[in-house]
Amino acid sequence: MSNEDMTNFAFTPENLDAARKIIARYPSGRQQSAVMPLLDLAQRQAGWVGLPVIEYIGEMLEMAPIRVQEVVTFYTMYNQHPVGQFHVQVCTNICCLLRGCDGVAEAARESLGIGWGETTEDGRFTLSEVECLGACVNAPMMQINDDYYEDLTPETAKAIIEAFKQGETPKPGPQNGRQFSAPEGGPTTLKDLTFAGEKG
Repeated sequence: MSNEDMTNFAFTPENLDAARKIIARYPSGRQQSAVMPLLDLAQRQAGWVGLPVIEYIGEMLEMAPIRVQEVVTFYTMYNQHPVGQFHVQVCTNICCLLRGCDGVAEAARESLGIGWGETTEDGRFTLSEVECLGACVNAPMMQINDDYYEDLTPETAKAIIEAFKQGETPKPGPQNGRQFSAPEGGPTTLKDLTFAGEKG
């Protein structure tokens, strides 16, 4: 789908109401600060951010469309092209690279049968290589739609994708049993509190 295929865009009545509430959070004269949440709202409605979305948001916020476009092109969270129902984004930045994202990336490509920037023939999955998603302590990781899947191996990455193919939604978060960003293998510092008490 090209920008020509998205000829018009307007918020649904529900989303228009939500957009007005978002804009109202900002001081008078500062409504342009709502550009990011409005772009997110529009993307959730349309699936991606084409030129008609940019123009619509610009008009709503009294911004030149080029200013909206600058935001869209700066942040990778805005899809500038249509994506599948499940957008699989594999981080290949330095922390994930050092922790084995190459194997995760290969498992994702193999499981989906597509390369970077491609969508499966059925339109269900799009695979993207992305920069840092901010979960470095749990590298390697991938994001599927809004959820982070962390502490991946090629096997767990493939199992997650296969679960989505079967209509399941795997539990997001670390996949190796650790809680959130706790040290892998348990605590490594301040293990002896008696020593801390003795020193005062």
